Amino acid sequence: MDKKDFALGKINYIICGAAFLLVIIGFFLMTGPATTIEGGFEADIFSTRRIVVAPMTCFVGFLLMIVGILYKAKSSDETSVK
Repeated sequence: MDKKDFALGKINYIICGAAFLLVIIGFFLMTGPATTIEGGFEADIFSTRRIVVAPMTCFVGFLLMIVGILYKAKSSDETSVK
């Protein structure tokens, strides 16, 4: 095994970048007003966006990050027919 076997290619960085953006979007979707004693009860903390959509977006982003790291592009040597 040489160093070329362990290098990440351009497509790996693109997939990891997209995954990173998905995770950031997921965390952004979780933000909102907090519940404080002075302000009273804020029902928005239990909204579907904050407890379902945002965590699922982050989860997909983390899974895509794993795919981006483990993805191995087919080299031209393997795809040629002999």
